[in-house]
Amino acid sequence: MKFDSIFQKKISRKEFLKLLCSGASLLVTESIIAKAALALPADSTGRIKKNIKTAYDLVAASGSDPYQLTLKAIQAIGGMEHFVKPNSTVLIKPNIAWDRTPEQAANTNPDVIAALIDLCFQAGAKRVNIFDNCCNDAKRCYDNSGIQKIAKEHKANIFFPSPWNVCQAKFAYQSPMENWPVFREALECDTFINVPIMKHHRLTGLTLSMKNLMGICSGSRGNIHTDIGLKLADLTNFINPDLTVIDAYRVLLRNGPVGGNLEDVQLTQKLIVGTEPVLTDAYAAKLMGYDPMSIPYIASAINRDLGNADLDQANILDLTV
Repeated sequence: MKFDSIFQKKISRKEFLKLLCSGASLLVTESIIAKAALALPADSTGRIKKNIKTAYDLVAASGSDPYQLTLKAIQAIGGMEHFVKPNSTVLIKPNIAWDRTPEQAANTNPDVIAALIDLCFQAGAKRVNIFDNCCNDAKRCYDNSGIQKIAKEHKANIFFPSPWNVCQAKFAYQSPMENWPVFREALECDTFINVPIMKHHRLTGLTLSMKNLMGICSGSRGNIHTDIGLKLADLTNFINPDLTVIDAYRVLLRNGPVGGNLEDVQLTQKLIVGTEPVLTDAYAAKLMGYDPMSIPYIASAINRDLGNADLDQANILDLTV
């Protein structure tokens, strides 16, 4: 019924009281929601870095099956039990930013996500959350990436993040990310697993793990692109991912980050796993033929002493699955 039609017809006293009660109920509900939102802590100093010791600094795995590739790479670095404890909440953060299919290599491979979900539950996780702040239409991104289907099949909780459910980032030093709204689910997990896809990016050269963390931010995404290297380095330091898994199974070599042309995609069949985002990103950059220091967020992280990109000194396992 249209609003103006209510006043164009006669209604009974009973109907009038019903309308009045419905309106009052709506106001009370909205008031409760608003008060609950205001009661939540507005600020966060980020996740605490766990410094998890692993068998290797980095595992670089090669193989034809992305699911098995993920299982074996995680096993080689120490097993998911090293990162996920019983009855814990895990956030798996893939790249689901684009309305593209897995073959177009703009989003994280869904088979990699499937393996990680299974490993988390096998390690005893009570809940596995998955989300991204998409650039294209969110529903189409979730559907066409194949990640929503995989998440549901493997009993993970996949959702669209709410711009109201955020914390403002706080830093102990001067940062361009000060007060930036970050989705609360990225901060309130026991384990944070960052799962980007390795690909070309027209602004930063490459999209790797630190770049993938843009998807945990609310606010005006485009504004992060100003002084992006420093912002992404600080954001990584704020989140302190526990595990980084770089999907390099299919690689978008050109016209990233969105791609679309299958001629720009190379079947590389690799996966990079580590606990230090700067080191994993440096390895991936070199794999793509880039000087790691030419990638702005890697250079900024090194200049801020937030990580290590010395691949010659790292304990790296090359694994064939």
